[in-house]
Amino acid sequence: MEFTTQPTLENEKVILFPLQEDDFEALYAVAADPKIWEQHPNKDRWKREVFQTFFEGAIQSKGAFKIVDKSTGQIAGSTRIYDYNQQDNSILIGYTFFGTAYWGKGVNHSVKALLLDYLFQFVSRVDFHIGAVNRRSQVAIERVGATKVGEQEVAYFGELPKLNYIYRLEKEEWLANRVTTPEPGLNLKADE
Repeated sequence: MEFTTQPTLENEKVILFPLQEDDFEALYAVAADPKIWEQHPNKDRWKREVFQTFFEGAIQSKGAFKIVDKSTGQIAGSTRIYDYNQQDNSILIGYTFFGTAYWGKGVNHSVKALLLDYLFQFVSRVDFHIGAVNRRSQVAIERVGATKVGEQEVAYFGELPKLNYIYRLEKEEWLANRVTTPEPGLNLKADE
């Protein structure tokens, strides 16, 4: 299998499709809820013009996905893989958000497991940028098994830099502790 930053990936809950320009309206319909962005570094991303900039960056990244709920065919959110570093044998996952209807349903964990299973065929380390004020996403990524390793100002496409925490997951840790479904009772309502 050859590595690509935009494969189509699927498991029992979701399908990740490469994000296309004609996905804007359907994805914005999900992203237009201010509640999604309450803890995000850019709290205005629910506004059309701000989301348009985010979406343009996603398309240009060539690593963004729309997340589709297999049971309904509806778009649940979006995520992205980026900054592949062949020398460090690493890559990042981030820019993830879900509609509030998908919070607490194990969808975030399912998406991360799908991406991690794919990426760890090619890299030995995956990092995550998570907003310093985004406690929901910090808790969710810790439940996946990642550990905070630092802090960094991140300049999102077309936006001012914001403080992010860097979380890390090594391939050996993922393979040793991988859980295919979240533990009963886990409240995985997160976006990154």
